[in-house]
Amino acid sequence: MKHIKIAAGLAHVDYGHIADIVKEASDAGADYIHSDAADMHDLRNMKLMGGWQVIKGMRDYTDKPIECHIYTESMDIMFIDQIYDAGANMLIIPAEHFIGAQLAYIINWCRERKIKVGLTIGCYTPLSFVEESIYDIDRLHIVTHGVDETDGHDNWGWRRSVIDLLKRARKMIDEKNPKCELAIDGGLRANNMEPLIECNPDVIVLSSGVFKDPDGITAGVQKCRKAIDEAAEKFGLE
Repeated sequence: MKHIKIAAGLAHVDYGHIADIVKEASDAGADYIHSDAADMHDLRNMKLMGGWQVIKGMRDYTDKPIECHIYTESMDIMFIDQIYDAGANMLIIPAEHFIGAQLAYIINWCRERKIKVGLTIGCYTPLSFVEESIYDIDRLHIVTHGVDETDGHDNWGWRRSVIDLLKRARKMIDEKNPKCELAIDGGLRANNMEPLIECNPDVIVLSSGVFKDPDGITAGVQKCRKAIDEAAEKFGLE
């Protein structure tokens, strides 16, 4: 049975206790720690979240890979140096803002520092944004949340177009870069992931599904792990 990785997403946590939170999620079985960083433009409900300071603060408390997922309109080599020095293992950037020649520089800068590179497809961004770069990235990261099933805070659902998008993304990765991870992120919890798991992702980012579980972080990871593994077995994922 395929082991689909859990990335514990830090969008819904108490940053005053970040070290303890990250350690518990790691010990409970999370495969990655997923740190979001945002500027004043993208992800407006979480302005100025994350960054290299947060990564540095948690690095000594987990042996799991830390991925820095940025929602920004600009980024430079200084930022890459900062997250590298802080201990990040992957940089995930929005395809909408980093397309063209600048992406080649970013990929090379990251390779020089042995940092993996992911590209995010945000809400309603077409798959065509990554058709050329898919050969050279380590992760295709698809934001799955939607506009209908949400209270505007924690309980986001995933949008109707996602299943078709994931099927096409899986096919593209398998044909052009099988080493690239397919990740899904947004509105995912233990009780709603099964239809998306059928599309065969490699990584699932879980934030409120882990950190807002009423029984605590460890229980949240365990519930999600059980749901993921049962779905992977049900659909015969290898």
